[in-house]
This record gives sequence, C-alpha cells and structure tokens, in this order.
Amino acid sequence: MNIIQKLIRPGIPAVIFSALLFGASTPLAKILLASVSPWMLAALLYLGSGLGLSVYRLLRRSPRVHLSRADTFWFGASILAGGIIAPVLFMFGLQGAAASNASLLLNAESVFTTLLAWWVFKENFDRRIAWGMFAIVLGMVLLSWPRAGTLQFHIQQLWPAAAIIAACFAWGVDNNLTRKVSLTDSSWIAANKGWVAGSVNLVLALWLGSAVPALPDAIAALIL
Repeated sequence: MNIIQKLIRPGIPAVIFSALLFGASTPLAKILLASVSPWMLAALLYLGSGLGLSVYRLLRRSPRVHLSRADTFWFGASILAGGIIAPVLFMFGLQGAAASNASLLLNAESVFTTLLAWWVFKENFDRRIAWGMFAIVLGMVLLSWPRAGTLQFHIQQLWPAAAIIAACFAWGVDNNLTRKVSLTDSSWIAANKGWVAGSVNLVLALWLGSAVPALPDAIAALIL
C-alpha cells in the first residue's frame, strides 16, 4: 500500500483536518485573550463545542446514548482532566507566551498520551514509537528554545511554559480516559464534555470575578 492509499483510508483525512483546525485555534485564542479573561475564554470555547455538536447531532437525528456506571466514572474523570483543568491551564499559559511557542509546546500532549497509555494502561510500545516521541520532544525543544534575553526574562517565560505543559499532561490523561468509553458515539462524548466543562468553568470564572465579555468577543469564542 503506497502513501497515497494510506492517506485516503477512512479517518486519516479527518485527523489531518482536525489538526489543522486545532493548530489555527491557538493564535486565534491568543487574540481573544486581549479582551477576554483566560478562565472565561476556556469556558466559552467548550460551551461553543457543546452547542455546535448538539446542533450537529440534532440535524443528524442522532440516537440517545446511555452510559453504564463504569463508563460514567471514566467519562466524568476525563471531563475533569481534559475539559475543566487543561483548558484553563492552557489559557493562562497562552496569555504569557507567544502563540508560536505555545503551539510548539502543545506537541507534549501526544508524548504524555503515549507514555500514559504505555505505563498506566499497558498498551504496546515499540522502538518506532520511542523514536517518534524523541523526535517530537527534540523538535519542540529546539524550535522553542529562547535565543536571546536576560535570565529574568527566561524565568518569566518559564511559568507560562509550565502551565502549557501541565495542560498537555491533563489532556493526555483525558485522551486515555476517553478511550475507556470510545465505543460510545464520539459526537455525544464531545458535545457533553463541552456542555459540562464549559458550564463548570463559566460558573468558576464568574465566581472568581471574570467579566462577561462583549457580545462580539463572546460570539467569536463560541465559534472558535
């Protein structure tokens, strides 16, 4: 099977397009952070996801989904890690980092996902995967390494980077926990994760004093 045949296999174009959309979201979110607080933006992004996918499911007349008790536990844990904790950490990190550096640091998510799948969930791990992760980490470090600046400047950049890497770890946990309920309708999982996580972070943002953004900014965040 040649490379063209591999790329047109079901699922691969969707994954590539998803990566393009996800890559575009970081610089656009950076722009919105100029007028929307990090916690509020994290809430609106996930509420937009829940709203959009709910409309999508309604138009497709998707059937109702019923989770088992075991699946409910894994799903709830994945929402906590990847829907509530991770986006808030990432938005705070993105607020203090360049969008380009933040995008590069996001590559840590795939590394954490793979390591957790190997160590915790005992999935297969071979030399090819190890070399792939090494290349990701090396490229991430080389491209995001600061070229100039004072020691104080580098220390100031450490905390945003640490927040982004922590967010990637939380997303890695989310990816592995969501796998536990992967037989359920994926659009249902993403829609409900958006509604629950977005609502929780919206309440927390308002409670912590975040201002309600202007309507154009709120709409832009929901679309993003």
